[in-house]
Amino acid sequence: MVSTKQITILLAEDHAIVRQGLRLLFETEGDIEIVAEAKTGREAVQLTSKLRPEIVVMDIAMPLLNGLEATRQILKAYPATKVLILSAHSDAEYVEQVVKAGARGYLLKQSSGEVLAKAVRELHQGKTFFTPAIAKRLQESFQKSEDGIGLRKKSDHELTSRETELLQLIAEGQANKQIASELTISIKTVEKHRQHLMEKLNIHDIAGLTRYAIAGGIIESSVQSTVG
Repeated sequence: MVSTKQITILLAEDHAIVRQGLRLLFETEGDIEIVAEAKTGREAVQLTSKLRPEIVVMDIAMPLLNGLEATRQILKAYPATKVLILSAHSDAEYVEQVVKAGARGYLLKQSSGEVLAKAVRELHQGKTFFTPAIAKRLQESFQKSEDGIGLRKKSDHELTSRETELLQLIAEGQANKQIASELTISIKTVEKHRQHLMEKLNIHDIAGLTRYAIAGGIIESSVQSTVG
């Protein structure tokens, strides 16, 4: 008997060939339906608002708005949505930030299709799902935090959601006019936010902001390879 499709999925991945592979994989599952695909983090937020998928399968390295910030925005607006991170990154920094943002699962891209489908079903049932390597990192991070040496405390330099968006767009090489259009604000407001961001971080050039964005996992180093 063929199962009725009941788990609605939004795929958020900027590489077309990866999206196509994921779609083919999920289409073999009788109880999973892909309702849309997003090529940028911003598009993922917009499509979630429009379609309200039960689960968003999200890559971290997304253009315009990275997967971490997109996850924050989605879960703030639609807390019933479940986010499953599918990433090539296993760094403790990424894992820690994504879990803090509210993601319910984290898989590495080398995971099998069988494991991915299982993770989706686990989230559908209200559970969490992390690959063993990620679960181990979370456990170690938790143990360290109990000893007072783990999870970083909120600092004076922690960025707001809007500041993170702006930083990513600057680091991706967007001009003020493009940023204004993307964020639907005026160019003057962009300039004001940019100045405030530089003062807050005590970084006063684009190259420095870009390096900061790369170090913080906001963009990948491959996004901006011309920084001196």
